[in-house]
Amino acid sequence: QVQLLESGGGLVQTGGSLRLSCVASGRVNSYTMGWFRQAPGKEREFVSTITSWGIGFTQYANSVKGRFTISRDNAKNTVYLQMNSLKPEDTAIYYCATSPRDSMSSAYDAEYWGQGTQVTVSS
Repeated sequence: QVQLLESGGGLVQTGGSLRLSCVASGRVNSYTMGWFRQAPGKEREFVSTITSWGIGFTQYANSVKGRFTISRDNAKNTVYLQMNSLKPEDTAIYYCATSPRDSMSSAYDAEYWGQGTQVTVSS
Protein backbone atom coordinates (compact mmCIF):
# COMPACT_ATOMS: atom_id res chain seq x y z
CA GLN A 1 0.00 0.00 0.00
CA VAL A 2 1.25 3.45 -0.93
CA GLN A 3 0.23 6.69 0.74
CA LEU A 4 0.98 10.12 -0.69
CA LEU A 5 1.04 13.37 1.27
CA GLU A 6 1.21 16.71 -0.51
CA SER A 7 2.26 20.06 0.92
CA GLY A 8 3.26 23.50 -0.29
CA GLY A 9 0.02 24.88 -1.66
CA GLY A 10 -1.25 28.33 -0.82
CA LEU A 11 -2.29 31.75 -2.07
CA VAL A 12 0.05 33.63 -4.38
CA GLN A 13 -0.21 36.62 -6.70
CA THR A 14 0.03 36.39 -10.47
CA GLY A 15 3.65 35.92 -11.47
CA GLY A 16 4.58 34.37 -8.16
CA SER A 17 6.03 30.96 -7.37
CA LEU A 18 5.19 27.96 -5.24
CA ARG A 19 6.89 24.63 -4.65
CA LEU A 20 4.75 21.58 -4.05
CA SER A 21 6.12 18.49 -2.35
CA CYS A 22 4.74 14.98 -2.18
CA VAL A 23 6.15 12.40 0.19
CA ALA A 24 5.34 8.76 -0.48
CA SER A 25 5.22 5.94 2.01
CA GLY A 26 5.86 2.54 0.56
CA ARG A 27 8.09 1.34 -2.24
CA VAL A 28 7.70 3.85 -5.08
CA ASN A 29 11.29 4.13 -6.33
CA SER A 30 10.36 2.16 -9.45
CA TYR A 31 7.06 4.00 -9.93
CA THR A 32 6.25 6.93 -12.17
CA MET A 33 5.24 9.91 -10.05
CA GLY A 34 3.45 13.04 -11.05
CA TRP A 35 0.93 15.79 -10.55
CA PHE A 36 -2.61 16.39 -11.72
CA ARG A 37 -4.92 19.29 -10.95
CA GLN A 38 -8.63 19.92 -10.78
CA ALA A 39 -10.31 23.31 -10.95
CA PRO A 40 -13.92 23.83 -9.80
CA GLY A 41 -16.36 22.43 -12.34
CA LYS A 42 -13.62 20.86 -14.43
CA GLU A 43 -12.19 17.40 -14.85
CA ARG A 44 -8.93 16.38 -13.28
CA GLU A 45 -6.15 17.11 -15.76
CA PHE A 46 -2.57 16.04 -16.28
CA VAL A 47 0.14 18.50 -15.22
CA SER A 48 3.46 16.67 -15.16
CA THR A 49 5.09 13.30 -14.57
CA ILE A 50 8.58 11.93 -14.02
CA THR A 51 9.68 8.34 -14.49
CA SER A 52 11.78 6.36 -12.08
CA TRP A 53 14.49 5.21 -14.44
CA GLY A 54 17.69 6.99 -15.38
CA ILE A 55 17.70 10.67 -14.59
CA GLY A 56 13.93 10.69 -14.85
CA PHE A 57 12.08 11.28 -18.09
CA THR A 58 9.71 14.21 -17.64
CA GLN A 59 6.51 15.21 -19.36
CA TYR A 60 4.50 18.40 -19.05
CA ALA A 61 1.13 19.67 -20.11
CA ASN A 62 1.44 22.36 -22.78
CA SER A 63 -0.22 24.85 -20.44
CA VAL A 64 2.62 24.62 -17.89
CA LYS A 65 5.62 23.88 -20.10
CA GLY A 66 8.43 26.35 -19.47
CA ARG A 67 6.93 27.48 -16.15
CA PHE A 68 6.73 24.30 -14.05
CA THR A 69 9.56 21.89 -13.25
CA ILE A 70 9.10 18.43 -11.81
CA SER A 71 11.84 16.58 -9.96
CA ARG A 72 12.18 13.65 -7.59
CA ASP A 73 14.46 12.54 -4.79
CA ASN A 74 14.28 8.77 -4.59
CA ALA A 75 16.27 8.70 -1.36
CA LYS A 76 13.50 10.74 0.26
CA ASN A 77 10.60 9.14 -1.65
CA THR A 78 9.62 12.67 -2.63
CA VAL A 79 8.50 14.37 -5.82
CA TYR A 80 8.48 18.13 -6.24
CA LEU A 81 6.71 20.57 -8.52
CA GLN A 82 8.32 23.98 -8.81
CA MET A 83 5.75 26.39 -10.21
CA ASN A 84 6.93 29.75 -11.52
CA SER A 85 5.16 32.59 -13.33
CA LEU A 86 1.85 31.45 -11.91
CA LYS A 87 -1.37 32.56 -13.58
CA PRO A 88 -4.94 32.73 -12.28
CA GLU A 89 -5.81 29.81 -14.55
CA ASP A 90 -3.39 27.67 -12.54
CA THR A 91 -5.79 27.89 -9.59
CA ALA A 92 -6.84 24.35 -8.69
CA ILE A 93 -6.42 21.53 -6.24
CA TYR A 94 -3.16 19.82 -7.08
CA TYR A 95 -2.97 16.06 -6.58
CA CYS A 96 0.11 13.90 -6.35
CA ALA A 97 -0.23 10.51 -8.02
CA THR A 98 1.88 7.46 -8.69
CA SER A 99 1.69 4.39 -10.88
CA PRO A 100 3.82 1.35 -11.62
CA ARG A 101 3.34 2.13 -15.32
CA ASP A 102 6.07 3.87 -17.31
CA SER A 103 3.55 6.46 -18.42
CA MET A 104 0.88 8.31 -16.46
CA SER A 105 -0.57 10.87 -18.85
CA SER A 106 -4.15 10.27 -17.79
CA ALA A 107 -5.81 10.20 -14.39
CA TYR A 108 -6.96 6.70 -15.29
CA ASP A 109 -3.32 5.56 -15.32
CA ALA A 110 -2.74 6.54 -11.69
CA GLU A 111 -2.92 3.86 -9.03
CA TYR A 112 -2.50 5.93 -5.87
CA TRP A 113 -3.56 9.49 -5.06
CA GLY A 114 -2.79 12.04 -2.41
CA GLN A 115 -5.48 14.10 -0.75
CA GLY A 116 -4.62 17.25 -2.70
CA THR A 117 -3.32 20.71 -1.89
CA GLN A 118 -5.04 23.96 -2.87
CA VAL A 119 -3.20 26.44 -5.07
CA THR A 120 -4.85 29.82 -5.55
CA VAL A 121 -3.41 32.49 -7.83
CA SER A 122 -4.89 35.95 -7.43
CA SER A 123 -5.01 38.43 -10.29
